[in-house]
Amino acid sequence: MKIAQQLKEKNIAEYLIYMWQVEDLIRANKCDIDEIRRNIISRYPEEERPALEEWYGNLVEMMRAEGVVEKGHLQINRNVIQNLMDLHGTLLASTKYPFYNAAYFKALPFIVELRQKNGRQESELETCFEALYGVLLLRLQKKEISQGTTKAIEAISSFISLLANYYDKEKRGELELD
Repeated sequence: MKIAQQLKEKNIAEYLIYMWQVEDLIRANKCDIDEIRRNIISRYPEEERPALEEWYGNLVEMMRAEGVVEKGHLQINRNVIQNLMDLHGTLLASTKYPFYNAAYFKALPFIVELRQKNGRQESELETCFEALYGVLLLRLQKKEISQGTTKAIEAISSFISLLANYYDKEKRGELELD
């Protein structure tokens, strides 16, 4: 919970990936608060457990209510993607951010290729986050990552990092848009 709050303030991209990981942790524990308490919450200091139990409990209820118990993402996480997509469109339309456009166009061939492989109709940003999350999972499993994937992830990561930086500036009122 604290981690999520800190990441949301510091880096919206890391926050979103963290929240996807939390969704998967909840699923791995069968959306059962007792299992979550046993397998996750019990590892934290006693004084943090009540707040964590409430936070995880709320997320479990939201996942059930929104029908994302088996797959998909919570509306709060989809809202983050939508906000990033809105900013992305604004930045692309602006003449003030050529480095952003360059990062996007460098990542675009990889995004197109990944979208074709996925066979799903999702936004370009969702494709980017899915790729970043997928590589995170591969690394956690200590699986090998091909050179091609590494090259794609570098371009996508740079692009998403820049977008997250602009998101932070916009939130602070420091982003000058046309």
